[in-house]
Amino acid sequence: MQINRLFEIVYLLLDRKNMTAKELAEHFEVSARTILRNIETLSMAGIPIYTVQGKGGGVRLMDNFVLNKSVLTDKEQQDILSALQGLNAVEVPEVEKVLSKLVTLFNKNATSWIDIDFSPWGSNASEKDKFSILRDAILSKKMIQFDYVSYYGEKSRRICEPLQIVFKEKAWYLSAFCKEKEDYRTFKLSRIKNLAVTVDTFDGREIRSISGAISPNNLCTVTLKIDADMHYRVRDEFEDEDITENDDGSFTVKALMPDDPWGYGCIMSYGEHAEVLAPDYIRTLIQNKFKEAAKKYL
Repeated sequence: MQINRLFEIVYLLLDRKNMTAKELAEHFEVSARTILRNIETLSMAGIPIYTVQGKGGGVRLMDNFVLNKSVLTDKEQQDILSALQGLNAVEVPEVEKVLSKLVTLFNKNATSWIDIDFSPWGSNASEKDKFSILRDAILSKKMIQFDYVSYYGEKSRRICEPLQIVFKEKAWYLSAFCKEKEDYRTFKLSRIKNLAVTVDTFDGREIRSISGAISPNNLCTVTLKIDADMHYRVRDEFEDEDITENDDGSFTVKALMPDDPWGYGCIMSYGEHAEVLAPDYIRTLIQNKFKEAAKKYL
C-alpha cells in the first residue's frame, strides 16, 4: 500500500506542481504525519522532493525532475507509443511532438503500425478538411455552422455544438447538439456542406450513443440469391451466419435490410447478379424499378 502511495505522490506533484501536506493527506485519507513520513522516504530514495513553509508553500519536486523511464516496463512503454501512434494517425494536435520525445526517452523505434484516412475514395480537399475542422471544433468546444440536406432532400442551415464523430454502417456521422432544435441530433457527414467554425464556445455536454438515432425505422428480412462472382461484396456486406454458399458457387443470403429506398438501392446495386427470392412485395418492387430504369435507355 505504501509503495503505491509513494508513486502516486510523485505523479500528483508532477501534474499539479505543488500540494500541501493537508491536501495530500485528504487525497489519500491518511494523516498529515503519514504524508510527512512518506516525503522523507521519497527524499531518502533520491527523489528531489522538498517542502516550502508559509503562504503559498507546500510539497514540490525540483523543476528539472523527470520520472525515471524504468518505472514503466518495456510492454507498457510500447503500449504508450502504440496508443500515441493511433492518435497521431487521426491527427490529434501536438501528439507527434510528444511521440517523438517519448521515442527518444524510451530508446525505442517508433514503428508506424496504423494509418487512417477518414475521407472516402475520390474525395476532394474540402471533404478531407471536414474531419480536421470538426476535430478542432470538438476539442476546442467551438460552435459550428453548416448547410444540411436531410434524407428527404430538405435543406436547412444549422448551428450546433459538435460532440463526437462516429463511424456506423459504412458511413461517418456527427453527433451534435442542435441549437435550433434544442436537442441532440445526428448528421451524416456527406450531407454537411459549407462547414465553418464560429468564435462562440460551449460548455461540455454528455455524449449520447447515436445508434438508435441512425437505425432504420423499418427493417425486414430479405432473401437474396447472389452470383458467385460477387463473392467479394457478399463477404464484405453480410455476416457469415446470414450467408449460405450453394453447390454452383452462388450465395443465398437471408438478412435484415432497411425497407426503404436506401435498402432497395443496395439490392439494385448488384444489377443482374442478384435476385430477390423473398418477400414477394420487395421482389415485385425491384422488378418494377428495373423496368422503369430500362425505359430510360430505349
